Amino acid sequence: MRKFLALCAVLVLAGCANSGTGPVPPKTVDKVNLQRYQGAWYELARLPMFIQRDCAQAEAHYRLQDDGSLAVTNRCRNAEGEWLQADGRAEPQEKGETNKLWVRFDNWFSSLAPGLSKGEYWVLYLDKDYRTALVGNPDRDYLWLLSREPQVTPQVREKLLDEAHHRDYDTSKLIWRTPDEQIGKR
Repeated sequence: MRKFLALCAVLVLAGCANSGTGPVPPKTVDKVNLQRYQGAWYELARLPMFIQRDCAQAEAHYRLQDDGSLAVTNRCRNAEGEWLQADGRAEPQEKGETNKLWVRFDNWFSSLAPGLSKGEYWVLYLDKDYRTALVGNPDRDYLWLLSREPQVTPQVREKLLDEAHHRDYDTSKLIWRTPDEQIGKR
C-alpha cells in the first residue's frame, strides 16, 4: 500500500511541474504580505485532488516563522465529521518572491523524497483586505477558492470564479464546501 501511495504522490507532483513547453502559466499577484496572509483560511471550493478525496470541508492555518517561511496546518473534515490534520511548511520558490511558494508536508514520503514531495502554491488573486484568495498551480491542475470565513456572499463567489476564468482554470469540476448542517448526516 505504501508503494502505491508513493507512486500516486510522485504522479501528482510530477503533474505540478512545468517543462516549459506547455501553456503559459497563470498570472499571479505581484507580492503577498505573509504577515497579513497568516491565519485561518477556509476552502470554499477546489478542483478534485486525490489527497483531498474524502474532504467535505477543509481549512488551512498559516503562521509566519522567523526565517520568513510559513508553518502550515491543513485540516480536513470528512462527511462523518471526523477531522484529519497535516502539518508542513511553505517557503518562497525564489528568495524575496512571496507570490509563488513551495509547500511540503511532514510525512513519511517527504522524508524519503524531499525533492519530489513539494507542491507549487501560487497566489493567483488576493483581495486588498486579505479576506479572499485564489490559489493554484501553474499547470492549472489544482485550484482553491479561499476565504477568511466559511461562507461568502454570491457576489464574492462570482468574483473568485471570474478571477479563475480569467486565468483559464476549468471551474466546471469544482467541489464546493459541504455546509455544516450536512456534516454527519450521511
